[in-house]
Amino acid sequence: MKFYLVGGAVRDELLGMPIKERDWVVVGSSPQEMKRLGFQQVGKEFPVFLHPKTREEYALARIENKTNPCYKGFSVEASPDVTLNDDLLRRDLTINAMARDEDGNLLDPYGGKADLAKKNLRHVSPAFKEDPVRILRIARFLARYQSIGFVIDPATMQLMQEMVASGEVDALVAERVFKELERALAEPHPEAFFNTLAACGALAILFPGIDPRGESLKTLIAAAKITGKPVIRFAALMHTYPERPITHLASIKEICKRYRTPVYYQELAMLVHQHYRTGARATSLNAEALLDFFYALDIFRRHERFSDFLIAMKAIDGNTASQWLESIANQLRTLDIKPLIAKGLDGKTLGDEIREYRLKELKRVL
Repeated sequence: MKFYLVGGAVRDELLGMPIKERDWVVVGSSPQEMKRLGFQQVGKEFPVFLHPKTREEYALARIENKTNPCYKGFSVEASPDVTLNDDLLRRDLTINAMARDEDGNLLDPYGGKADLAKKNLRHVSPAFKEDPVRILRIARFLARYQSIGFVIDPATMQLMQEMVASGEVDALVAERVFKELERALAEPHPEAFFNTLAACGALAILFPGIDPRGESLKTLIAAAKITGKPVIRFAALMHTYPERPITHLASIKEICKRYRTPVYYQELAMLVHQHYRTGARATSLNAEALLDFFYALDIFRRHERFSDFLIAMKAIDGNTASQWLESIANQLRTLDIKPLIAKGLDGKTLGDEIREYRLKELKRVL
């Protein structure tokens, strides 16, 4: 039995970047032997185990063969006869197909180190075409590494285009699309994710309301400069969605439903889409209209969401009203409504009293 550090940990070490997690491949073992050594099996489709002390993932070296067009349409062989090179051959990019043995020696059968030096994102083998998720992963890696000069190898881009043309993208499951999208939105250049999808033809299929030359990506770039939160970047991206006439996916609700986004993603995106214009002219609103705006955004119960809304609003056009709105909202939130509650009022009557109290204060402030 031999253990090898593989994938992202080796790649990031060679790039001089922080290592976020360490994954291992085990050659010459079996599930029974791993369990006997105290490893805990966690993979259902694949033989993956947690180390009894470090809790890092250890996967048995495996070979995968495509059996169906769906995402899970693979058969897996994980016998003790599978070699390290066999396992690395099934990986997506050469820069992810390197390993270090237990003595720290670099094992690089497919030229990953050379591609790192050339800043080249290149597929390992023709088997790349068998998994459409790899299109999303390549796009995400470019979103991460574009700032240091990485590009997609022309031959790899051609494979991606062929995959789109053959309908492989249609087999992507919603959860995986959103998972890769969320990760890409957290990267330094999230716009590169969408530009890559556009270059291979997948953008019009996955996000038909985004124009790669339109306002959506410009707003996303602006948002990426002022916040690292994927949910705010998503809301900024969706602000002008859709940018062109499209089919039944012509709404933020539909795109969120399609990819089963968390509720908060849809909430914030919809609020920005619906209330940005009112917020942008907030300084010209009278007290009643401004209070209606605050209630629509539920600032008294959802303070964090309102803060995220203001950041997204600022990203859209650098609007300076966001700081003013934050200041006014803070003053209203600090009002003591306990005396009103102490009156014994309830329901709509109490709500009307509180609103009138806040309106009086807002008029004073304005």
